[in-house]
Amino acid sequence: MVALLLSVGLLLGAYVLVYYNLVKAPPCRGIASLRGRTAVVTGANSGIGKMTALELARRGARVVLACRSRERGEAAAFDLRQESGNNEVIFMALDLASLASVRAFATAFLSSEPRLDILIHNAGISSCGRTRESFNLLLRVNHIGPFLLTHLLLPRLKTCAPSRVVVVSSAAHRRGRLDFTRLDCPVVGWRQELRAYADSKLANVLFARELATQLEGTGITCYAAHPGPVNSELFLRHVPGWLRPLLRPVAWLVLRAPRGGAQTPLYCALQEGIEPLSGRYFANCHVEEVPPAARDDRAAHRLWEASKRLAGLGPGEGAESDEDPQPEDPYSPSSPHPEEPTASELYPSPQSSPDLSKVMRRILVKAEPELQTS
Repeated sequence: MVALLLSVGLLLGAYVLVYYNLVKAPPCRGIASLRGRTAVVTGANSGIGKMTALELARRGARVVLACRSRERGEAAAFDLRQESGNNEVIFMALDLASLASVRAFATAFLSSEPRLDILIHNAGISSCGRTRESFNLLLRVNHIGPFLLTHLLLPRLKTCAPSRVVVVSSAAHRRGRLDFTRLDCPVVGWRQELRAYADSKLANVLFARELATQLEGTGITCYAAHPGPVNSELFLRHVPGWLRPLLRPVAWLVLRAPRGGAQTPLYCALQEGIEPLSGRYFANCHVEEVPPAARDDRAAHRLWEASKRLAGLGPGEGAESDEDPQPEDPYSPSSPHPEEPTASELYPSPQSSPDLSKVMRRILVKAEPELQTS
């Protein structure tokens, strides 16, 4: 009996250590009030995105839930209005697998919303499921769609500066290795899916890095955020049905709740004083060093140019454009951006002169190894 009690005590002690060191997320403090500001959160009808939107709404922001499913998006907006007491939570349709849908969202948003202060790219997929597209669906949803959306909304972000862009990435980026000769090739089989997912998360980190460089001096700062190991729909969505009952208790014990997973994206969106760290990768509400492949400036720029081509961006739609574009009707017969095949039910989804803060950011980005956190 004594040995049994001792074993149970050791197991509980080990779990407490694991929980407080690996599972429990540090809370985000940040800006207390967001009244008068507008935020867009993609994939906000469930999981991390919904908890992120809830916290923004509680702080008084006008929150746009950009989701694929109208039914689930409107239901989430209703829930968040009830729970936050903030009636300025609305749904707008966005399917990141379709570039035409991204453009339609941007058109609708720019015509109806005068402000954009925070853009959080939360939506993503981890598998192609049974869908077989003629392009890399994982890269399209996790990177190319957010890349295009960011570019189309940049003029509004600039007029509302200081503003922020947060890209939800993953520790899986450490396994990513971008092959620019096969960047948009279709993904078939679970091995290719695992590789493509890691590559898309690496693309997120490089995108945030290059976007920060492109927008230096504009008042827009950009961050890649790792939510940590989270017990969300994304974790179990593609697990075989017979295995889910076995994994759910384990997931509940060793993975974060979605509210915990939302803390680092919220930190990047709200924390004051991190502007010099624009372009960096954050985990557990701290800046973290990334592997060489994720801080390769040449690869980041090459990805930028490749992403512009894959997103169908025209010459006047780059980050350097200061004009507020009027995105054309994506469903017009004359549109040069025809509708692409959409995924099946996979996811819900004036230049200033150099100053001290700019110089500090350059120094901090180049000296990443010296800023590694535990």
